[in-house]
Amino acid sequence: MGIKIKSNNAVATVKVYQGYGHQHNLTVFGHVLAGLVVYSGHYSNNIWRNALRLIRMFMVKPISRVPVRLQWNAQQFYTTTEADGFFKFEWESTEPVPAGWHGVSVDLLDTRGSAVVTGQGQVFVPHSTQYAFISDIDDTVLISYSARPGKKLGVMFSKNPRSRKTFADIVRYYDLLALAHTEPGVPNPFFYVSSSEWNLYDDLHAFFQHNQLPNGAFLLSQIKRWYQLLRSGGTKHQTKLIRIARILHAFPKQRFVLLGDNSQSDPEIYTAIANKYPDNIVAVYLRNIRSEKEAATRAMLAGIENEGIHRCLFSHTEEAIAHSRGIGLIG
Repeated sequence: MGIKIKSNNAVATVKVYQGYGHQHNLTVFGHVLAGLVVYSGHYSNNIWRNALRLIRMFMVKPISRVPVRLQWNAQQFYTTTEADGFFKFEWESTEPVPAGWHGVSVDLLDTRGSAVVTGQGQVFVPHSTQYAFISDIDDTVLISYSARPGKKLGVMFSKNPRSRKTFADIVRYYDLLALAHTEPGVPNPFFYVSSSEWNLYDDLHAFFQHNQLPNGAFLLSQIKRWYQLLRSGGTKHQTKLIRIARILHAFPKQRFVLLGDNSQSDPEIYTAIANKYPDNIVAVYLRNIRSEKEAATRAMLAGIENEGIHRCLFSHTEEAIAHSRGIGLIG
């Protein structure tokens, strides 16, 4: 979340998203946006208020090519925002970092190198566990109707993070996965990789908290402006593959389970990942959202070259739970 400070009559917001890393190498990202970007935590069942709230999330103005500084303990690192206001820091900590959540600060700097706005964020360092999970969000966890653009937009405009719905049993399933072959105080890590835009980060984070889904790092898609709102979620899916590959590179010794659906490109992306990183992938789970794509999805899963990688196409979460129990993934 960003801390907003007014300086010299100029107002900006530094939003710092949840990053990730391990004992030494860490990654965090965010945006610098013009104005005070404040998303209300008060939710309404009024359709018009929900629609206005969504529109405001896309009424952002990124600030490009400005210097930002990361403060990490006694270390400092510098970079410049991209054309869409996005920044990313990748660094090595001089001290080992224990598992858990760790605070970071990012400063927007003026021409003299002084901080004018500061954003606070967190970096997630997982415990050393047997499994890690990479999950899509829309139509995997959150009912989104991605295959039906009209209904998708209707739900987006009329609902809020507390009125949006999860699939039946998905919270129970993810709780079981989070505790699979580990202790309650040492949950398995989750990484939520989605084609949804960074505009929706606060709502998605609130949705996960409200439904008590496992906490984890979010990796979303390029921020969009108000005139692109109707194309929300339409980001090129090649970028999703790249984001997943970066997680695998960051945790080369971890064994991953991929969870997604067949409403868009998860079958192609997950098959490509499984074939490129066969020793890192334990299983691939896909929710069967589009029955007309079922045969094509099964054919895609059959294209996973490593026969030791488990695969499951399911229509109901209970089927995925039963499969996970059958392969010993959960108890």
